[in-house]
Amino acid sequence: MSRLGAIFFSLTTSLALGAPIASVPEPSGYRLESYRAPTPATLKGAKVLTTNQAHDVWENKQAVFIDVLPHAPRPEELPANALWREPERKDIPGSIWLPDTGYGVIADVILRYFQRGLVEATEGNKNRSLVFYCQKDCWMSWNAAKRALSLGYHDVSWYPEGSDGWAAAAYPLETQTPKPHTENIYRTR
Repeated sequence: MSRLGAIFFSLTTSLALGAPIASVPEPSGYRLESYRAPTPATLKGAKVLTTNQAHDVWENKQAVFIDVLPHAPRPEELPANALWREPERKDIPGSIWLPDTGYGVIADVILRYFQRGLVEATEGNKNRSLVFYCQKDCWMSWNAAKRALSLGYHDVSWYPEGSDGWAAAAYPLETQTPKPHTENIYRTR
């Protein structure tokens, strides 16, 4: 068998068996671009949950679930009398949605929003269990969980399948709205 044939055979066999082709390495810092891409299987310092494990944690009320999916605001250029339909977000019931906190680099105002959101969610207890998620193949939840660890939270879990995996398992979802900001994050200078 030729070298090219052997590579093709190995690739097609791996795909047919459902085996991963290659593991995504865990970076030392935050992911800074291409947020919708395959993620690593690990997050140093955090637990990584499967859909069934996340459901067990949720069902037994063992953690606060934090969604970090970005949220698009009403377009500024849209006329005031124009209809605007907010995109609907279906979330794991009881979650707190802290949008835009999973980028690799965030503004100070977003960091303060994230910190306040976590303090409220945990009632100031950094030992309270937190589960971060977004959607499948989304680095936002990976970054946010890593950021929570850097802020001193001790019981951090990351659910990489996110709301996509939850929905695929036919677990309940609810429409969610983002936690309001207390500062104007869209002000221009």
